[in-house]
Amino acid sequence: MSDKTNPGNFFEDFKLKQQLRHATPRTITTGDVALYTALYGSRFPLQSADTLSRSIGLKAAPVDDLLAFHVIFGKTVPEISLNAVANLGYAQCRWFAPVYPGDTLHTVSGVIGLKENSNKKTGVVYVRSQGYKNGNDLVLDYVRWVMVKKRDENAVIAEEHVPPLADVLTPAQLRVPEGTDFGKYDWVLAGSPHGWEDYAVGEKIDHVDGMTIEEAEHMLATRLYQNTAKVHFDQYRQGQEKLGRRLIYGGHVISLARCLSFNGLGNAAFVVGINGGRHVNPTLAGNTIYAWSEVLDKGEVEGRTDVGLLRIRTVATKDRPATDFPDKDAGGKYPDSVVLDLDYWVAMPRRPVRTTNTSLLS
Repeated sequence: MSDKTNPGNFFEDFKLKQQLRHATPRTITTGDVALYTALYGSRFPLQSADTLSRSIGLKAAPVDDLLAFHVIFGKTVPEISLNAVANLGYAQCRWFAPVYPGDTLHTVSGVIGLKENSNKKTGVVYVRSQGYKNGNDLVLDYVRWVMVKKRDENAVIAEEHVPPLADVLTPAQLRVPEGTDFGKYDWVLAGSPHGWEDYAVGEKIDHVDGMTIEEAEHMLATRLYQNTAKVHFDQYRQGQEKLGRRLIYGGHVISLARCLSFNGLGNAAFVVGINGGRHVNPTLAGNTIYAWSEVLDKGEVEGRTDVGLLRIRTVATKDRPATDFPDKDAGGKYPDSVVLDLDYWVAMPRRPVRTTNTSLLS
């Protein structure tokens, strides 16, 4: 048998502190942006219009933050999750710079944790990945953990470690794109009148709309990111697994939830950090995704009064509208209808402070 093909790493192939430099760099084009919009229907204003982005100091409309995330993530799949059972979660994810059409992205990763499962058939791999544009300009830094099959159930895992991960990123750790001035933000053309000061901690928002996942759309999206994980592509093999179907890439659900959240969070201009995220139930083609959000916290951006930070928790459901805010119970168990629980920070413009002239009229 030829040894020229890549079978992917199995759990026993990973070692703590292992460094991985991922192939193939990817240049982002306006075609990628158009296809992303066609797949998810994103309407966030700065990512939609060069004119609006330039008016606040950006050089053009940046690529959607999650499109950049998916491409950077996709680079890691051949070495990390080609033999995955499922991607389990994310933490400590921070964006450092916007990406524009024409930028070339590449990714490097390090193995920071390993934990074999009790069934001896699988294990969980923890990796920290960093995405760069145009050489050494850091775009994204994040941790994820993924359940990976073992090639040999009897293989002995020499060293295990579950890394400690902070629950929440602080506002001081987050970056709003440099050079922006939201004092020039066009609230009318943005399509939503609500700014940072209009949201209260504890407020819940039903995003109302739903979007059904089509098999062809998911396949197109996963190929767009060059995500080659077998669980998304090979129906013949997945037909022999428990669910009998290809799994929808978790990032596809994240993008759907983010785009649905426009109805209620329309001025959430940038995703600047992900505190944590879990895919708590599988999603399949034919499921209709709904979403609701809760404002968990608000933060200031040091030295700026034109923009603030909102910590948002978005919960996505399948085949169940979010009117009654479906959620986990007191014991932490999620209903089968909940598929995503994502805790993240967004940057949102603040309205200009209006001063009142109190001088006496003569």
